[in-house]
Amino acid sequence: MKSDLEQYAHIPLKQFSNRVWRTYEGGALIDKWKKDTPEVDGSMPEEWIMSTVTARGKGRPKNEGLSLVETPNGSYSLKELVASNKELYLGKKLADKFGTTGVLIKMLDSKERLTIQVHPDKEYARTMLNSAFGKTESWYVLNKREINGEKSVIYMGFKEGVTKEQWESLFIDQDIDGMLHCLHKIEVNPGDAYMIYGGVPHAIGSGCFLMEVQEPTDYTMRVEKITPAGLEISDELIHQGVGEKNMLNCFHYDGCSYEEALKRWKVEPVTIASSNYFTLKSIFNETHTDCFGLKELDLDGEYTAKANGSFFVAVIYFGEGSIMCGGKEYTFKQGDEIFFSAAIDEVVFKSELASKILLCYPPS
Repeated sequence: MKSDLEQYAHIPLKQFSNRVWRTYEGGALIDKWKKDTPEVDGSMPEEWIMSTVTARGKGRPKNEGLSLVETPNGSYSLKELVASNKELYLGKKLADKFGTTGVLIKMLDSKERLTIQVHPDKEYARTMLNSAFGKTESWYVLNKREINGEKSVIYMGFKEGVTKEQWESLFIDQDIDGMLHCLHKIEVNPGDAYMIYGGVPHAIGSGCFLMEVQEPTDYTMRVEKITPAGLEISDELIHQGVGEKNMLNCFHYDGCSYEEALKRWKVEPVTIASSNYFTLKSIFNETHTDCFGLKELDLDGEYTAKANGSFFVAVIYFGEGSIMCGGKEYTFKQGDEIFFSAAIDEVVFKSELASKILLCYPPS
């Protein structure tokens, strides 16, 4: 059986739809991107891409969040395929260091503001959660919409002068407006990119459709006990089992000015290669984090992606065309999510319609 699964490391693997329940509402722009009708906002506002981790949520299905991929002989979980030969699928360096993909990719669409939250850095994750991974993440804004006349914004980082004592008092009182006032409010537009390091408080506002590339955990500490839409959040989803006092230690209380916040966390995409047929931009790279990477390929013709010793994932934001891989031709279209294992030496993308392809990479 093991050797049977290894054969799929040599072909592009498309993921089946993988929507995940969250504590906030949204998802209509995911339906729009996938060309699914009707376009509906509900409690499944995220699409998890090439995930080998399960989502955390009380009473949710056991394997929620795990990606299933399509093969010529039926569907398998990506986790199962990787386990059959980690070096073949992931690449030797990643297989030896982590034994897992080391990254989680999501498409996220918010009809309502998400709760104010923070994710653990590596040290906190190791000591408090017994995890090799924290949850440093990134946001690449793809689209936006006004909800009830409100512009798309994010909240990120403490303003100058915010203390742990002040934050704890606001949390105990559940003074949501007071907590939001402690954070920088930043209007966002398609093409904006932000790093959200472990320990930095944040909240995605309503009307944001973005790609989130992150460390592969679902650890989120929340300071709102009721969501903006009125959903009561369980203690487990507030503090992840560490208790409220320890949860408050997850935040980094190093406030800054608005200008400094943009300097710390906003990333300017950089063109790294171009021709008459394509433009390749680096969005997130090793200068920002060693946890993952993201590039954007605007394609109107042909582009060859060479192997770099590990897997990568291509998410087709729009367009359609073909992929040459191992001497065979495959197709791609808007909404596809495709895994290319470390065993694949070269992939040639050829667009039939002008395409935007998001290329996601594991830890460097």
